[in-house]
Amino acid sequence: MVTPTEDPSEVPAQRSAGEWTEDAVPVHPPAPSRSLPRALGSWASTAWFLVPALALFLVFVLAPIAVAVHTSFFTWGGIGPMDDFVGLANYTRLFGDEVFLGDLGRGLYLIVLSITVQLPFALFTAVLLNQRLRGRAVYRMLFFAPYILSEVVTAVLFTMIFLPGAGMADHLVGLLGLEGLQGTWLADPSTVMPTLFVVMVWKYFGFHMMLFLAGLQGVPAEVLEAASIDGAGAWQRFRHVTLPLLGPTIRISVFLSVIGSIQLFDLVWVMTAGGPNHSSETMAISMFQFGFKRYQVGYASAISVVLFMISLVFSLFYQRYVLRRDLSGAVTTGGGR
Repeated sequence: MVTPTEDPSEVPAQRSAGEWTEDAVPVHPPAPSRSLPRALGSWASTAWFLVPALALFLVFVLAPIAVAVHTSFFTWGGIGPMDDFVGLANYTRLFGDEVFLGDLGRGLYLIVLSITVQLPFALFTAVLLNQRLRGRAVYRMLFFAPYILSEVVTAVLFTMIFLPGAGMADHLVGLLGLEGLQGTWLADPSTVMPTLFVVMVWKYFGFHMMLFLAGLQGVPAEVLEAASIDGAGAWQRFRHVTLPLLGPTIRISVFLSVIGSIQLFDLVWVMTAGGPNHSSETMAISMFQFGFKRYQVGYASAISVVLFMISLVFSLFYQRYVLRRDLSGAVTTGGGR
């Protein structure tokens, strides 16, 4: 037994099981205590980095949202005092407006086409460019280049392409014997949305292609080789190996496509301004029209609140039920436990 007066250095380094007595107590070194000044210093360092970001988030995100919600309860032209409180009248008017309900339908139209046409096309292109192909770096650059252009430049470019009578599109369909399509691209309510979607695909599919390329390059070659040895063909390897491993990338790409379709503004505003006869209008276009053209800021604020709530609800739902398994384990507690 080690007594309080006994020098620990004189205690034998090892004892057999029979030499330990029942009242022997193992000696442990004292746990290092964290001083209060050191803890306060750590919190101060954390606050030093967080406060600027939180201040920017408060000023440029939370404050505008609060102002928009407050303004949506008033009839206000943007000038003078805001004193005509109307409660939920702007929202009642909103959901009774056929143009706004049409905006919702057109947003859903773009979402469905983006998921069913744009993303499969981007995935197909990524699979091709992931092969050993001569000049594939040049092809990647060419396909990704439209995404670098701003939306305004893209819109001006395609406005010239679809120019009635003199645009490249009219000349092309004339050579193909489809003269009935000439001059109708952006001027006909039945063709304006498909035309805008073609421009969207040209502009954004390269971005999704690069996402898929990054995901494909993360698929282990050993797994594909093992599947090939087991007799799996090219389609079977893609269907049962590559596609499941590419799932997280596909889910992120779908999320970005949906949010981008809901908030589409620049391309539509420059090319059609929502026309003809509201047939290409989106929620963002309606918000801009009422807020900055008709000076109905309260009603425009109600549109912005609805647009924000749709995006927020979708984001929370998607993260909770779709991205859940991708995010599990991404957040750790203190000490990485």
